Amino acid sequence: MRPFTYTTTNATKDALSAFTKTSHYLGGGTNLVDLMKEDVERPDQLIDVTPLEFNKITKNDKGGFTVGAMLSNSDTANNKDIRQNYPLLSMAMLSAATAQIRNMATNGGNLLQRTRCPYFFETSMPCNKRVPGSGCGALKGMNATHAIFGYSQKCIATNPSDMCVALAALGATVEVQQQNSNSRMIDFNDFHRLPENQPEKDNTLNQGELITAIHLNEPAFSDHYYYLKIRERSSYAFALLSVAAGLQIKNGTISKVGLAMGGVAHKPWKLTEAEAFLVGKTASVANFEAAANIAMKSAKPFEANKYKIEMGKKAIVRALTQAYERKN
Repeated sequence: MRPFTYTTTNATKDALSAFTKTSHYLGGGTNLVDLMKEDVERPDQLIDVTPLEFNKITKNDKGGFTVGAMLSNSDTANNKDIRQNYPLLSMAMLSAATAQIRNMATNGGNLLQRTRCPYFFETSMPCNKRVPGSGCGALKGMNATHAIFGYSQKCIATNPSDMCVALAALGATVEVQQQNSNSRMIDFNDFHRLPENQPEKDNTLNQGELITAIHLNEPAFSDHYYYLKIRERSSYAFALLSVAAGLQIKNGTISKVGLAMGGVAHKPWKLTEAEAFLVGKTASVANFEAAANIAMKSAKPFEANKYKIEMGKKAIVRALTQAYERKN
């Protein structure tokens, strides 16, 4: 690990003013510190933001709740208001990592998780995300776990977060503080980027912006929800593919849908066409299968990850079925 300075502060304005081009904000450090040990990330300064005041869950003026960015994943997932109103989010978060990591990891840090692509972690291999212009080793290499949607010839890596897949299905909003002390809101679907020609950029944050909160809309899927995570082993593994499904059902008809996938793209992949198809339909296997076909029609797999097409269709049907049959 390379030398760096460590800065801590109790004031947001001080954290923002301390940030430079070679700084990183430090939350739990469960991803960042690993990347520093592997010499993938090389910050000259870490600014510890965990003492800041953004560590609560409160009601907001949209009829929903606001979740502080510095709150731990465990405290968020196990919070009574989150479990009652956003059980899909809680379920997704509790499927991630280990209890020890969830106790350390912050919500803001979770949004900033970097890919687990092996070419990104191995500094002797080409990776445009790590070293722009060096090439993408996964394109013609080991890509069984890689993207089938939204990739480019520059990068085919996937986003590793479980929490973010649920937030995409729920339609959250991210609040950030800018270095001029103004704040701005980012629709969750616009927070993460597709790789295009700049795969080194995972998100749409500007330099020095600090994530302070995640705003959740009025609860819609507290009765019918399910998070399905398919992985190579039953615990402590990242998803090969995941589906977050939420349904609102009135008089036997689906009135609202939240549907997103993980493990298939550079960002949480919201299935907007499938959502639109299901609204106004009855909750049936036939309709779920039709929605799955719509969701997967634009997938473009590589030879090694063709399995994700059929797996994706079955996972969507299963997640929707489980969401419909589940009732708190």
